[in-house]
Amino acid sequence: MDGRTADSALITTYRGTRGPVTPVWFMRQAGRSLPEYRALRVGNQMLDACLDPELSSEITLQPVRRHGVDSAIFFSDIVIPLKLAGVDVDIVPGRGPVLGKPIRTAADVAALPHLPAGALSAVSAGVARTVEQLGKTPLIGFAGAPFTLAAYLVEGGPSKEHLSARTLMHADPETWHALLNWAADVTGAFLRAQVLAGASAAQLFDSWVGSLSLADYTSHVAAYSKRALDAVADLDVPKVHFGVGSGEVLPAMQAIGADVMGVDWRIPLAEANRRLGGTVPLQGNIDPAMLAAPWPVLEAHVLDVLESGQAAPAHVLNLGHGVPPDTDPDQLTRIVDLVHSR
Repeated sequence: MDGRTADSALITTYRGTRGPVTPVWFMRQAGRSLPEYRALRVGNQMLDACLDPELSSEITLQPVRRHGVDSAIFFSDIVIPLKLAGVDVDIVPGRGPVLGKPIRTAADVAALPHLPAGALSAVSAGVARTVEQLGKTPLIGFAGAPFTLAAYLVEGGPSKEHLSARTLMHADPETWHALLNWAADVTGAFLRAQVLAGASAAQLFDSWVGSLSLADYTSHVAAYSKRALDAVADLDVPKVHFGVGSGEVLPAMQAIGADVMGVDWRIPLAEANRRLGGTVPLQGNIDPAMLAAPWPVLEAHVLDVLESGQAAPAHVLNLGHGVPPDTDPDQLTRIVDLVHSR
């Protein structure tokens, strides 16, 4: 609100102005690939760390110090607002979010609790603490898209094809509508809390959108993603939308109100730019698999992504998904140095 990040490379690029140097940050840059993170997490469960303002702030800051990236992204998890609402959910190491009981009937949805007043106070405190230390470096707030949250809720945990969720979508549209509205409201509140506490941009992650056809996305998902992003529509921050396997639905995802589109590794940025009409700033899209390749191979790939990104009005370099846990952190630092030297 005081404008300290308004002229940063990330925010000006998000707003469509291409600067002399391409800004760079990495999804999942905070956390599992960093030895300092693993040391800090000893004795602390994942969701507990997310809800400790001192810990979440320190973990958020670690990659900024180590890599010199152009932005921090708040260390949390997309299921945090579910947990704070009272849903029985936990992060199981090696598996991901797991529900105590899947949500599959109208009665299950009707029984879902709402976020109580003040439930997001630890999130707000963590963001405020982080922003105070970041100075002119922007912080990105993030939340899970309603479809991805609903997929976890209905499946009861991670799934490859999300068959139960997609079945519910068609077999009981009224229950689906109620579930997606609930998910949109809790995740929208989570996103809004981060922006109000000082985040300079907001990103909505739709990890499982690639399992949907364009028809299903537009008919059964898009309106709820819009509802989630609308939670920050009155706040003057760029809104980024990212989905894995989203090449076929990119224009529909952007149409819900996104200012910037994240692109995964499956299509070149120049092709994503073409599909979006050449008017939307892009973010991406280094293949995470390349991070384990020899440096000459990774370097050539990064330069290729930068070249492809020249087709877009503006470009923020990122991965096409998150940093794998076994990534050598030095590879990330070398990418930042390479991009900043161009």
